[in-house]
Amino acid sequence: MTPKITVLFYSTYGTNHGVALEAARAAEAAGAEVRLRRCKETAPIEVVNGQDAWRNQLENMEDIPEATPDDMEWADGYFVSVPTRFGVPSSQFRAFVDTLGPLWQNGALANKTITATTSAQNPQGGQEMTIQSVYTTAMHWGAIIVPPGYADPIKFEDGGNPYGYSCTPGELSDIGKKSVAFQAERLVKFTKKLMG
Repeated sequence: MTPKITVLFYSTYGTNHGVALEAARAAEAAGAEVRLRRCKETAPIEVVNGQDAWRNQLENMEDIPEATPDDMEWADGYFVSVPTRFGVPSSQFRAFVDTLGPLWQNGALANKTITATTSAQNPQGGQEMTIQSVYTTAMHWGAIIVPPGYADPIKFEDGGNPYGYSCTPGELSDIGKKSVAFQAERLVKFTKKLMG
């Protein structure tokens, strides 16, 4: 059976967009069917347009569909990449999660795999807490958390966050690409195991 993975992300300036693209590529290479989806922008348009980089990034993602609850119900597993905002996931991600109540109530999010990544301006700017917050939500769903841990030597090169890849803003480095690919491949591997 081919596992179905939704790569869900939000990106203000492009970092998590880059992570999501690499995760989608790696998951497909590992044998998954992938839906790449972005969380809807919820900031007022005048705020977005007030920053050239933010406005440009929103335009760069226009070809990627906005996530819907159907994308979550469809999937067997989730790869989530969201920025850190004051130690927790961005409000755009949280707003999307808040639309999933009916799926959660019906058990449609249970027994699916999930892994998460993040970025923050500073290495100690809440990256681990952000990923743990995503996982806390997943525990309420009854999802199966698939962290990278230290299951591959790349984790000793990428900064060593065992909960998921994390970085500061910017283009994904070669080490970052390897780490994201490992995490995506691991997600696909364990999703396949759960599917029997």
